[in-house]
Amino acid sequence: MLNNYGYACINMQLAYPNKYGIKSDHRIISNRSMIKKTYLEKGINYASELALKNCKDLFKIIKWNKNNHFNFFRISSDIFPWCSEYKLTDLPDYKEIELILNTIGKYVLKNNLRITAHPGPFNVLTSPKEDVVKKCVHDLSIHGDTFDLMNLSRTPYNKINIHIGGAYGDKKSAMKRFCENFNLLPHSVKDRLTIENDDRESLYSVKELYEGVYQTIGIPIVFDYHHHKFCNGNLSEEDALKLACKTWGIIKPVVHYSESKSTEYKDSSIKPQAHSDYIYNHINTYGHKLDIMIEAKHKELAVLKYLNIHRMAI
Repeated sequence: MLNNYGYACINMQLAYPNKYGIKSDHRIISNRSMIKKTYLEKGINYASELALKNCKDLFKIIKWNKNNHFNFFRISSDIFPWCSEYKLTDLPDYKEIELILNTIGKYVLKNNLRITAHPGPFNVLTSPKEDVVKKCVHDLSIHGDTFDLMNLSRTPYNKINIHIGGAYGDKKSAMKRFCENFNLLPHSVKDRLTIENDDRESLYSVKELYEGVYQTIGIPIVFDYHHHKFCNGNLSEEDALKLACKTWGIIKPVVHYSESKSTEYKDSSIKPQAHSDYIYNHINTYGHKLDIMIEAKHKELAVLKYLNIHRMAI
């Protein structure tokens, strides 16, 4: 198969085994967290306990992926609960966590798996507020540290992908701030960072990201098919994909794909940008070799259904 199909963060069958006819007393998840009140009460010791469980389960998920021919996976950004409040090395279980992540990395390398991450929307490097940028740098650095502990390549092959953030009424100035704040990041992040197009006209199309960010700091653009429908920059889907792929150099590009939940359920009250549970239409790669991250809500089940619909093998 020219293209790999991946899914993000949660394995539905492992996370909800009884729902899918799998007899198990234990859920396998890597995003255990807690509310702020609990963190304030239980502190870093409990955060460390949850993080250790998350890392152990991450290895189980990755092994499941290999055994079921999923070679492309996005890890959860919630492995370390309340990581805005500490450094990884502060965790009481850090040494064991370090060992597990290193072991995962060896397994990933041995089995030629591609691992990526997509930190949350609060990571806003375009922000004019210093404290917002500082928190963003910290969160992205945690992702960089995690990938370093797994010995993943410091290249966009193991991408850490974000949206660039708000426009604040002036896209050019905001993109300029993004490029300046990019230099605040450690190399563990800078060397892996990618950006993606948005799903609102008030934000950023592939063309705008190409001209305002890529041409300045040279980081790759992840093409999101679904977002392009709402913010196309006057480019066709084919031309936008081609432009994004151009930014990846020798590294195989990653794209994101989902469809509208509103269309899926024939319900106009659902926001059209909302991601579908499954995907149905054939994904047109226009001849490009891609790693396709399926962002449908039913995760690996959505990938398997898509491949079944189109009579493809994973």
